[in-house]
Order: sequence, then structure tokens, then C-alpha cells
Amino acid sequence: MSGRPEILWPLFAGIEGLAGIGPKTAQAFEQIDVTTPRDLLFSLPYSGIDRRVKASVLDGDLPGIVTVEVEVGVHRPARNRGGAYRIEANDQKTRFQLVFFHGRSDYLKKVLPMGARRLVSGRVELFDGVAQMVHPDHILSPDEIDTLPEFEPVYPLTSGVTQKLMNRAMTDALTRVPDLPEWADTALIAQEDWPSWKEALLSAHRPQNLSDLAATDKKRARLAYDELLAHQITLALARADRRKIAGVQSSGTGALRAKVLGNLPYRPTGAQQRAMEEIASDMASADRMNRLLQGDVGAGKTLVAFMALLVAVEAGGQGVMMAPTEILARQHLESLQLLAEDAGVVLELLTGRDKGAERAAKLTALEQGNIQILVGTHAVFQKDVVFQDLRLAIVDEQHRFGVRQRLELGKKGQRADVLVMTATPIPRSLALAQYGDMDVSILDEKPPGRKPIKTALISTERLDDVTNHLRRAVAEGRQAYWVCPLVEESENSDLTSAEDRFRRLRADLGEGQVGLVHGQMPPAEKDAAMARFVAGETKVLVATTVIEVGVNVPNATIMVIERAEIFGLAQLHQLRGRVGRGDADSTCLLMYQPPLSETGTRRLTTMRETEDGFRISEVDLEMRGAGDLIGVAQSGLPKFRIADLEKQSSLMAIAQSDARKLLAEDPNLTSARGQAARTLLWLMRQDEAIRLIQVG
Repeated sequence: MSGRPEILWPLFAGIEGLAGIGPKTAQAFEQIDVTTPRDLLFSLPYSGIDRRVKASVLDGDLPGIVTVEVEVGVHRPARNRGGAYRIEANDQKTRFQLVFFHGRSDYLKKVLPMGARRLVSGRVELFDGVAQMVHPDHILSPDEIDTLPEFEPVYPLTSGVTQKLMNRAMTDALTRVPDLPEWADTALIAQEDWPSWKEALLSAHRPQNLSDLAATDKKRARLAYDELLAHQITLALARADRRKIAGVQSSGTGALRAKVLGNLPYRPTGAQQRAMEEIASDMASADRMNRLLQGDVGAGKTLVAFMALLVAVEAGGQGVMMAPTEILARQHLESLQLLAEDAGVVLELLTGRDKGAERAAKLTALEQGNIQILVGTHAVFQKDVVFQDLRLAIVDEQHRFGVRQRLELGKKGQRADVLVMTATPIPRSLALAQYGDMDVSILDEKPPGRKPIKTALISTERLDDVTNHLRRAVAEGRQAYWVCPLVEESENSDLTSAEDRFRRLRADLGEGQVGLVHGQMPPAEKDAAMARFVAGETKVLVATTVIEVGVNVPNATIMVIERAEIFGLAQLHQLRGRVGRGDADSTCLLMYQPPLSETGTRRLTTMRETEDGFRISEVDLEMRGAGDLIGVAQSGLPKFRIADLEKQSSLMAIAQSDARKLLAEDPNLTSARGQAARTLLWLMRQDEAIRLIQVG
């Protein structure tokens, strides 16, 4: 598979060869990532205009677009420069005006000669009872009627590209669409009643009405599926490629795990039990594990992760757990320490703070196998960190690490199993897009004893009531978070800054009671402020969103979120999950500034009604779209040109199982359908996949 198949060459030629596109327009198209006819064809129309001919402008829905045949009447050039040039036009029922600003007389007399019959189409409005069509979109002679589609597609544009130019270039590009071999599963095509790829593409660009533009339309669904299938074949190939390097078989005796479970005051949930079994069986197999552990806030990921680390130790190897920040690494250490004591295993912490002799001693112990489990930040990536026998690497909060770091980690223990943990519940379609190369375990049950968090909506006008509530809670020995949206008061923003809120609460509650953390503090100061709050020295922590991930203070039972309406749902859910970690009842107060917009209302009422992170993430996806969901921007979610992950999410799951089935039956894509799938990969620019096949 050395180069792009010849059948696709016309689609990948330069865009300048298309009708109406010169060097300057080609540059304009680059702004919307269109550099070839293929890119242009994958820019589908998002709307359409009814251009069917009416007897009179009065038959149209005014103001609106109308197409009529007229007899051209008198020309009335503008009296002054830049004024309106008016031309009378008579249709079957009425006389109206065609209006041109900066109209050139010689040109207009040529295009609209008096007494001639013309077809005009454009927006018509009534001014003082007279209908006017300002700057018609189309002026044609009656015998050219066939060149005007009855329903004209409307495309997304960029500056320097008009609808007219887009339509002209698109018409040319559509003549280059080849017949390609079928890559989709024939049973699926029959079941969904889908057209072929070419048929779907041609008719998607020639919609007959608005329903042809919907994501649910068969042509659109077919094209979206092809795009998702190519993406999932790429992920499945990456998954197969990773499995080529044999993993290490780590079969534990179960002895250490039994000790820990025996000492727990509760029984693991069914979801935890299931995840532990899935992970243990992955680790025992000869293939490398590459699993995502997705659990909602407080679903008990730590226990599952520790059990996985114990499998590595039982099998005579080592495990490492990595967190994105030092605070979180220390927290993992603390939560695992108690479990490690039960099991009798050696657990150590390695961060960027370790220096000199202390660091050297840890590295020696690690290389000799005396440290069985290492917890750390990305400091564990450094060259001088050598394990005696690394069996399992656990990465916490994937979207803070990129795929590149995943590979780095792979080099440390070429054959080590990898478990990625995320506390961000992602809707299934997005999880498949982002982590489709991984196997997924989901923790969707709360461990026993976690109390529900009472959530209330409060207007900012009741600030004093909230402060009084806090004063009473602090007097009873409880702790609270107060989250502010921005750090500094900026000229154009009415959002209360954290510094300002900190000063006011300190004045209200007393000097030593209130702490402050925000993103612009030096890390050491931030850590110290967090540590004082964790130790219970400060009772209220005023913070920006730096606390959303992972901080654990069981005594904190109140979460106040100021201007909650401007936060995303996923963020609100993460923040609320910081309370409700101890035995006491917890509350979350969502403070909003009235009046609330429709989206603000929907967000906050969703928070009040449910604590289920997966349900919340589905609402978030409906409201914000895939591109904005938390962590998606920086985690390399693919950009789909046609597929709409909100409206076509069910197609993603079908594409994934299809891709995996295809590769299971034909790992090198050599069968007829496999060869067709290769063409699809070239068509969809899946270079990564093509490289994997060539290497393979």
C-alpha cells in the first residue's frame, strides 16, 4: 500500500483547478481547511433556499426570498452618488422595483434591458406598500431556468467566498466523484437502507427540502458512518499494533488482595467487583492491557486501582501510579498508604521535589525492586528512573496527559500493562471517539455510605444569608469551599474576583479562618494553602476552579459556587463532588445572578435534579456540543467534517464494533472488503492508520 490509490487522485488534486477558484480564493478556502476537491465535497450544505418560481412576488412569504418571471420596465438611475438605482418590473399580478445601490447604468442596461423577460430571484420586502427586491441573487433569461435549482443548498462560508462561488466550485467538484468499492458491511447497508457512498454524497449536495439536511437523513447518516468507521478502523489498528508487542502475563496469587478486602469496613460495589475482574484477567493475558477506568466522582476508583497494583506485586513485579499534580500525587499516596499497610507492601512517592541523596536512595531502591509501588508526578518519566520489573502503569486524569506521554510511559516498561483513570464521565459516543483504542470499565454505582448532596439554587441577592449560614457551620467545626469564577477584577467583567471575596469573607468570619488558592499563585504557596485547609487550620477555602480535580477533605461539607450559571455542567459536577466525602450531610449552593438565561436555567436545574455524572454529561453534550465538553479541546478529540457526535452518537458504537470485527476477520485488510477499507482510510486522510498497515 505504497501510495494513494489512483481512483482518488482527482479528489486530492489542488483546489485551484476547480471552476471559479484562483490563487486568491484558494487562500480564502484554506481558512476553513479546504485545500482539495475532497475537502470541498465534505463541506455539506447546512441550509437551503426555496427557489421555485411563483406567479407573483405577492405569493411569497414576505419578507422572504421569491423567484418570479418579470417583464423589465423603466430604469431610474440614482440621483446622487451611492444612491439607489431602481428598475421597474412587472410580474403576473403586480409591479415592483428591483433596487441596486452603487448600480452601474451600462451594466444594468445590458443585464436587464427594458422590455425583456427575465427570471429574478432574491429577498423581497415591502416599503410603503411597494414590493422591492434589493440586489437579486440571480438574474437569468427564461431559457436558463434549468440552471437554477428549485431548492438551492446553502454552504458554510469564509470571507472571500460567496455562495455563488461555492455553488460553482461544488458543481465542478461533484463531476469528479468516483465510484468506489463498498467498504461498509452489506448487512448493515440493507438494514439501514443506505445508498452507496457516491450516491449519498451526490444527493447530500442536491437536497430537495429541509428534511434532506437533517442529521437523521439516510444520505447524511451514511456519510457520517463512513467518517466514523475510518476513525474507528484507525483506533482498532492502533490497538492491534500495541498488542503486537507481547505483554507480560501477571497472574496474582490473590493473597495480598484478600488481606485488603478482609480489612475493608464495607463490601465493594458490583461495578467495582466487575472492574477488578476485567483488569485482573487483562493482566493475566499475554496481550498488553490498555484499559480506561471511567468512574463518576466518588465511585471508588482508588480501590480498583490499588487492587490492580497488587496483582502486579503478587506476580513479583512493580506498579506505578501517576497523577497530574503534586497535590494529587500526595493525596493518592495518603489514600493508598492505609491499604498498603493492610497488604504489607512498600509504597513510595517520587515528585519533582525529591533532590540529592534522598532521590538517589529512592532510585536505587526502585531499581533493586525494594519499592513495590511508586506514586508520582511526571517526574517518573525522567531518564534516570529505572524499574526492576514494571508490570503496570496507572495514569490518572487522562486529559491532562497526552497520547505522547502514554507512549513515553510505554518505553519505561515496554511491555507494561496500562490503566488510565478518569473522573470525568463522558457520554458513550465521545468515550468511543476519544478512547476507542482502549477497553473500557465503567464504575456507575456509588459505594455504600456515600450520602446524597443537597443542592440548592440561590440568587446572589441573598449573599448575606449564605455568609450567615457559613458562620454557623464554621462555629460547629465544619469546613467549606467557596468557588469564584475569575482571579482579578478586569475592567469589562462583573465577576467577583477571588481576592475580593477572600477579603470580604475574612472580615466576616475572622482573620485565620479563611484561605485562598488560585491559578496565578506560585505552586509552593498554593500547596501550603491547600495543606492548611486539609489539616483543618483554615475553615473556608476561597478558590478558583483549581480544586475541581481530586482534592479530598472529608470534613468539608459545604460547597458554594458563585456565578454558577457561567460554569459548564461537567465543571459544576466535578466541583460538587469535592463535598459529601465524610459522614456528615453536605450541601452545594449554586449562586446565580438573576435573570437566568434559558441555558443557565437548564444547567442549574439539571444539577439540582441529579447527581449521576453520566446523565449530566449527556445533557452537557446536548447543550454545548462535542467540541466544548470538558477536556475535549486539549485531548485531541478528532474533528469530524460530517459526523455530528451529538445527533449521530449511536453510529459511533456501530462503527466501533464493525471496525473491530473487520480487523478480527482480516487483520491485514487484504480481502475485497479490506482493500475497500484501505481506500476509505486514504479518502478520510487517516495517515496514521495507513502507516500502521504499511509497517505491519
